[in-house]
Amino acid sequence: MSRPDAETTRPRLLRIPLGVQVLAALVVGAIIGLAAPDAGEHLKVVGDAFIRLIEMTIVPLVFPLIVTGIARMESARALGRVALKTLVYFEVVTTIVLLVALVIALATGVGDGASLGGVSQHAVSGIANSVSFQTLLLDIIPDNIFSAFSDANLLAIVFFAAFFGLAAAQVGERAEPVLVLLERLAEIMVKVIGFVVRFAPLGVLGYIAYDTAHYGWSGLRDLGEFVLVVYAGMVVLLVVVFPIIAAVFRVPYLRLVRAIWDLLVLAFLTRSSEVVLAPLMQRLEQFGADNRITSFTVPLGYSFNLDGATLYEAIAVVFIAHATGQHLGIGQLLAILGVLILLTKGLAGVPSAAIVVLLAAAKSVGLPTTYVALLLGVDFIVDMARTAVNVVGNSLATVVVAKSENAYQPSLETGDRTMPDRSTVA
Repeated sequence: MSRPDAETTRPRLLRIPLGVQVLAALVVGAIIGLAAPDAGEHLKVVGDAFIRLIEMTIVPLVFPLIVTGIARMESARALGRVALKTLVYFEVVTTIVLLVALVIALATGVGDGASLGGVSQHAVSGIANSVSFQTLLLDIIPDNIFSAFSDANLLAIVFFAAFFGLAAAQVGERAEPVLVLLERLAEIMVKVIGFVVRFAPLGVLGYIAYDTAHYGWSGLRDLGEFVLVVYAGMVVLLVVVFPIIAAVFRVPYLRLVRAIWDLLVLAFLTRSSEVVLAPLMQRLEQFGADNRITSFTVPLGYSFNLDGATLYEAIAVVFIAHATGQHLGIGQLLAILGVLILLTKGLAGVPSAAIVVLLAAAKSVGLPTTYVALLLGVDFIVDMARTAVNVVGNSLATVVVAKSENAYQPSLETGDRTMPDRSTVA
């Protein structure tokens, strides 16, 4: 008797595409939240548990990937060149995104005539105290690397991993056992994340049920215009700005989006880019980018290239200004631009990140921080879009940097899964 095929012996549920399972969980979660709010409120723990499962894998995955990626480069000059290209790209693109956001916000007059009720300063006072330029800058350099690992401080871990990888490259063959161990660790963690992602539908169901039950829809109508403008801005990035950038660098943008579309859906519904960190790097490598580029650029982009979050922050500041009857002058707009350029680079490593940056920008132009709390009510809606756009922006950045380093094999776009030649990064 022939042995049954492994695919046919899998439970039927597991044979349903993950994207379909996630969409089904979205519908079921929304129904539960609307029909049984008490049950929906309690399901938040399911979503939180899923995010924790993902978070537990991030550090043991990112650290070995960055160390081995840097150590395997042919020279420190190669690392410096890649780092410079990556950071310059991030800075230029996020500045463009900020300008686009300000133009959209001012052109639409978002917030004009909005009727905003009073909000207790207590709602945001605790967050406001955590805003500090000095803290943001010094947080990149860990005073205790073990604390950075414990706190999952991604910026500090990337910083230390870069130095560790450079040192391993200088040590040479004697460091090979350590590098092999780290490579095996990364392989294992990719498998672990594969197991965890199977629970994505449960996580989505829990979050959607909670969001629908807790926030409802009637209380969000006054902020509907803000949400629509933010989503319109995200669409402009996806269908205008990103395609233009892709055309300049000759990146097949539509093929890239098709290659990661299911990860975008997952990031959109879970509102967590960390959920797709490992599979995104793997998918971009299959798409044709060298793994030494992806393991450096993608994690770095999670802190320095948050295009969706950047657009949101700029529109939110203008919305608050208009809603409070203030019209921003050129000087105030430049101040907003400068603050957001600086603060959004460390966004991922700050608690209550989006609200922290929004408060800092509002303070810089004298806006009342009380009204920032109003946006907390619709944050879960706009967070979906900004998270997905962040993923697209980082994917595009990775392919652009890989092409500039001749570390991109376009044959992988058409289905050839032969891995690219690792000697291309010199």
